[in-house]
Amino acid sequence: NRKVYKMIIGDHRLDVIHNIELAANNRNFTTKTEIGDPQMSMEERVKLVEDFWAKQDKFKTKAEGLAGNLILQTLTQKFFGKIQVTGLDKLQHLAKGGAIVTANHFNQVDALAVNRLAQKAHHRMEIVIEDTNLKLPGFFSFIMNNMGSIPLVQSPNYIGREFIHHLSHAFNKGHWVLIYPEQEMWWNYRKPRKPQRGAYYFAAKCNVPIISTFVEIQDLPDVEKDQTRYTLHILEVLYPDPTKSVNFNATDLMEKDYALKVQAFEDCYHKKLDYDFTPWDIAGWRGEDD
Repeated sequence: NRKVYKMIIGDHRLDVIHNIELAANNRNFTTKTEIGDPQMSMEERVKLVEDFWAKQDKFKTKAEGLAGNLILQTLTQKFFGKIQVTGLDKLQHLAKGGAIVTANHFNQVDALAVNRLAQKAHHRMEIVIEDTNLKLPGFFSFIMNNMGSIPLVQSPNYIGREFIHHLSHAFNKGHWVLIYPEQEMWWNYRKPRKPQRGAYYFAAKCNVPIISTFVEIQDLPDVEKDQTRYTLHILEVLYPDPTKSVNFNATDLMEKDYALKVQAFEDCYHKKLDYDFTPWDIAGWRGEDD
C-alpha cells in the first residue's frame, strides 16, 4: 500500500537521501537526516518523558500496554515472520537474564526485525526510543507509547538516574533491550555507522552482555521499486570484563561491536567499507530518477 508506505517514510525521500549523502561524506554519523520530526524544547522533552513514566501504574496504561505488545508481536509476525536469522547458535550459552541488543538503524520499523530474533529466542524485548517518538501522530503514537518503550531524553540528570533505573528494571525481569548505538535512523542505509558509547556504558554499568547484530538489506530484482529483504545476522555475544572499569568496558565493547559490524558488512556485500556516498548505499533506490 503506497499510501501507508509514504506515511511511514515521509514524502521527502529524496531530500532525506541528500541529507544522508552530505552527512556520510562529512562523516557526521549521528546527524538527523529525517524531515518533519517533532520540534520540542528540552523542557518539553523532559516533561513528555516524565508524564510517560507517571502514567505507567495506571490501569488504562497497563491495559494499553498489553494491547500494544500484542500488536507489536502480531506486526512482527506479519511483516518479519519469514525474515532469515543467522547465528542463533551463538546464543546457546547466553544466560537467561537481561541483555542489550545492538543493531544498525535504517528504518522506522526495523525494530520489528530485531523483535523477530527475540521471538525466536523466547525473550521479551523492550526498545529504547528517542523522546520525540512519543509525539508521533495517530497509530504510531499508540505503538511508541505502549510497545515496551524506554524513552531517552538527552538530560544528564535523567540519563544518570531514571534511565538507568528503568534499564535495570527491564534486565531484572530478564528482558532484552534494543539500543541503536548509531542513534539516528538513516533510511535504508546499508552501511554500519560508527557507534556512540551510550549502549556499551549501560551494558557495563548494569553488567549485562551485548548481543551484537547486523541487518543485511538486499534489493529484490524485477519487482516494484523499493522492495527489499532483510537478513538479521547474530554476530557475537560480548561481555563486560568485571575486573575493569565501566569506562574501559564501554570503550572496549564499543570498539569490538563496531569491528564485528564492519566485518559483517564486508562479508555480506563483498566489498570494503567506505563512507564516500554512492546511490548503492541506499537499498531499493535507483538514483535521482527513481
